[in-house]
Amino acid sequence: MTYTEASMDALRQAGDELADATVAALFERGEVGKFNTLMRYVSTAGAPLPDGLPDVAREYLEATSAPPSWVDWSEMEKARLFFIDNNVHITTALSFASMPACYLVPPVAKLLSTTHGLKYPSKRMAETGQFTVYLMQPDAFEAGSRFIPAAQKVRLLHASIRHHLKSEGRWDTGADGTPICQEDMIGGQMFFSMLVLDSLHRLGIHMSQEGAEAYYYAWRVVGAMLGVAEDAVPKTLDEARQFLDLYMVRHMGPSEAGTTLTRQLIDLYEEVVPGTFFDPIVSALIRYLIGDTCADWLQVPRTPWDTVTKAVPQLLGVLESIEDRSPLGAWALDRLGHLTAVFELSSLTRGRVMHYAVPEQLKKDYGVSSAVLRTHRWAPPAATVS
Repeated sequence: MTYTEASMDALRQAGDELADATVAALFERGEVGKFNTLMRYVSTAGAPLPDGLPDVAREYLEATSAPPSWVDWSEMEKARLFFIDNNVHITTALSFASMPACYLVPPVAKLLSTTHGLKYPSKRMAETGQFTVYLMQPDAFEAGSRFIPAAQKVRLLHASIRHHLKSEGRWDTGADGTPICQEDMIGGQMFFSMLVLDSLHRLGIHMSQEGAEAYYYAWRVVGAMLGVAEDAVPKTLDEARQFLDLYMVRHMGPSEAGTTLTRQLIDLYEEVVPGTFFDPIVSALIRYLIGDTCADWLQVPRTPWDTVTKAVPQLLGVLESIEDRSPLGAWALDRLGHLTAVFELSSLTRGRVMHYAVPEQLKKDYGVSSAVLRTHRWAPPAATVS
């Protein structure tokens, strides 16, 4: 598949017909509150749907209760093992590369600011972290798992944001396209897959082509379950690279909202890191993983740790050599990675389970002015050769 400006423009106007129609019906009939109340404790796949659930919601949940028929389960198992083997590195890349990259797309940054509120960044991070943990469980797609209900609710959450922003006239679709459009959904998919793989490479993590392809494949499955059009999403790593490069050229740039969100992200993780001595490493890691140009756009502060982070690949290389030579060392490092990820997630969630509810309204006092538009475009480096 080849992506062009014209094909990307078409994706910029497209939403998610099934979820959009479901949400529109729930709001039209005044049944959103009832849906949220009944679905709050429906959190595992295969659980019976509660009595009194609106018919339109029941039909949607039944239609989206299973993964796509084309899923290759052997690839999904490879992806799960890849995640286990690189748990802490993937978590680092998601936190300090993928999330800042989202803030580098001004319309996305504006949308995140408008919908989540500028004073609760941990909710965004906690929801993203919890969703990823659910995905990588061995029973993610089986009865009793939490991933499928989470994906169903997140898809409706996205549709409700589109509904609010468009119906309330708070979004300039001419300038910014449909909110949470197909182009941005695929772009997000690239940030959480390709950009993670790029970050692992930058950190000096050794990956097999097979493992990288499996990890990307898992996010293709996630995209399909979140309403991404299957005929539009890149099928291979090469196609994904082309899409990501074009998406960055089209949209990445500085914005007030992106700077604000990045400052909140840095503050949030500085609170998670014990003490204050290591606080600068948060900014240093972001700058190392996304590069100086992007870091400057987001006003990531420069610190003495910027030089120290350049030694991270060497340190991780030593740990990898221990892992390769000793089964006990491999077990210990995998366990340490798991515990680190669990600690980070528990710090963000405050020990609570995050619920993905359909917002009945958006908080106008946290809205970001439509004047926040991109002012420059980034010329990305040459595409990475797979």
